[in-house]
Amino acid sequence: MKSFKSFRSTKIVSTLGPASEGSKVIKSLMTSGVNVFRLNFSHGKHQDHLKSINTIRELEKKLNLQIAILADLQGPKFRIGEMEDGILVKPGASFKFDKSKQPGNKNRVYLSHEEIYSGVKVNSIIMLDDGKLKFRVLKKNRNEIHTKVIIGGKLTSNKGLNLPDIILDTSPLTLKDKKDLKFILKNEIDWIALSFVQKLSDVLEVKKYIKNKVSLVSKIEKPSAINELDEIINVSDGIMVARGDLGVELPPERVPGIQKEIILACRIAGKPVIVATQMLESMINAPSPTRAEASDVATAVFDGADAVMLSAETAVGQFPIETVKIMDKILNAAEAHIKIHPTDAPISLTAENTIYHAVSRSAVNLAETVDARAIVAFTASGKTALRISRERPELMLVVMTPKHLVRRRLSLLWGTISYLSKVQGYEAAIQEARAIIKKNKLANTGENIVVVAGMPFGISGSTNSIRVVTI
Repeated sequence: MKSFKSFRSTKIVSTLGPASEGSKVIKSLMTSGVNVFRLNFSHGKHQDHLKSINTIRELEKKLNLQIAILADLQGPKFRIGEMEDGILVKPGASFKFDKSKQPGNKNRVYLSHEEIYSGVKVNSIIMLDDGKLKFRVLKKNRNEIHTKVIIGGKLTSNKGLNLPDIILDTSPLTLKDKKDLKFILKNEIDWIALSFVQKLSDVLEVKKYIKNKVSLVSKIEKPSAINELDEIINVSDGIMVARGDLGVELPPERVPGIQKEIILACRIAGKPVIVATQMLESMINAPSPTRAEASDVATAVFDGADAVMLSAETAVGQFPIETVKIMDKILNAAEAHIKIHPTDAPISLTAENTIYHAVSRSAVNLAETVDARAIVAFTASGKTALRISRERPELMLVVMTPKHLVRRRLSLLWGTISYLSKVQGYEAAIQEARAIIKKNKLANTGENIVVVAGMPFGISGSTNSIRVVTI
């Protein structure tokens, strides 16, 4: 376990892939600072993911670390069919999407998805290949969509399709997603990420399907989801700012502001938020990042994100371990900057008019006033930790929980370090916390900690007690 001096509040999510397979690399990623491993179900077979899960769990136990696993569902990704070689689509030209399975040419391409034919309208925008090509719908029927090319370019087979201004009548779970979920629910996975959330009902449908067996991160990558952002955050367990598709479907200049809005909304709701996509993109092929990428990672810290995510950088990149080490350094430097320049810290939140939020805020104020080394929160559900973390205190939050699943899930939460609590009773639990803190060198003898718990002790949802304890 890392000592207090090297403790980092902002978490790192790392995607596993061909570049990071095997026990040796996963161990190095863990010891370099990864808190959560992402398994991307758009790629890989179940047997490959199971091998990764088993490796993570074995190493987690061996290294005495707290690691969560996030399974990212593929979701309803739309693609065109096969194209002839060397096709260049010209701006201003007519272009047709149809149901003929013949290879596409400069005038047309195969598109199979019925929901798109029924969902698009005249003047709707269709984008291909991550927004590189852009089309405007002129007319349509059940079998054809006629468009005008706005932005042309080279078009190759099976490129992805985006519809930025359309809400399609589709299920948030494809047949593949449901098969993947059956596998996920059988194995030791803590979080799932739901791709291409369009609306509140998408999240509610999936929550009903998983029945709280796993925590749900809603990925905000569709403009329509922003229209119901607060409602989606409220029913989700966490949020991902998925800037890849969001940046395709929205003008790029809007994405930074929306990122800030989403992070703040998640903090207010007390839900963890991940900033994802292209954070250290150049390190896929280079051993060091650009200065702009370093600034991007640091900005997520200054805005108050719980976690930052590496995708292709660690899944297929040439320098997965170096990338994690660099991200760890950037995060530590940004957090150190905040301590010296408090005005650059995430903004203070308005007080919530509830006992639980009042207790959490009072605990943070008390801990900072008495120069406590840490806040210790006893929680069965993890909600006490969520409420304290949203205040972004300038000291670590040690979470004691009787539930191993809760401990792992909190790996995504800002500022937390969690341990299993194996005793019953308030006084016994405090003694246990003291022993764990001393053993892991989180505080020195004679230093204070502030303890937050509920009375009667051990009852979920009863947080109402604050106490200063000396180690």
